[in-house]
Amino acid sequence: MRRADRLFRIVEYLKARREAVTGEELASEMEIGVRTIYRDVADLRSSGVPIVGEAGVGYLLSRDYLVKPLMFDVEELDALSLGAQMVESWGDAALARSARRAIDKIAAVLPEALAQDATQSAAYACSSRSKLPIAIDLTSLRRAVRSKHVIEIHYTDESGRKSQRRIRPLCLVFIAPVWLLAAWCEARHDFREFRVDRVTRMKITDERFRDEKGKTIKDLQQRNRKRNSSR
Repeated sequence: MRRADRLFRIVEYLKARREAVTGEELASEMEIGVRTIYRDVADLRSSGVPIVGEAGVGYLLSRDYLVKPLMFDVEELDALSLGAQMVESWGDAALARSARRAIDKIAAVLPEALAQDATQSAAYACSSRSKLPIAIDLTSLRRAVRSKHVIEIHYTDESGRKSQRRIRPLCLVFIAPVWLLAAWCEARHDFREFRVDRVTRMKITDERFRDEKGKTIKDLQQRNRKRNSSR
């Protein structure tokens, strides 16, 4: 993570808190050492960010350091909070942290009463025993989809047949409790969907692919719409 991005995240994290945050808590959230946090806080102060507190006690951002509040109603806040909790419950670890940061950013710019609604929703999503174990790194797979890297997988289908595939990952689809990977399969020269929990091994290659007519996610969606309309 770039240092500029980390400094911005520290400010956003402090904005979302009404009580002092220790250097250890900040270090854990940012995944860096405590000494680095102390240096970052010192640099933020020198640049004019009104952070009060000290090492060993905790840090708090001045309540005057706020941007204009976003306008959400309670139903919208419930929807955002519930969605973020679902991501935390069913997504990978990196995505879960991103969901928490998103709620922090929203709560940071809301009036206090609405901020409580954002963090104390009327609807909650909890982890489920039906969550399927995934052998591969879901974070890496999700990033390979975004960066358009060809991947190689070892896959076991529902009948127990094993195969090795070289594919272009196009998108991840969540149908609880299953994560599906939609892809263009180079061996089959067609679109395929793979259950992520049945992928036993994965290698992200150095090769990146470009969108080609007939092989994109839009082509897959269009084909699925035609199939559904003909039923």
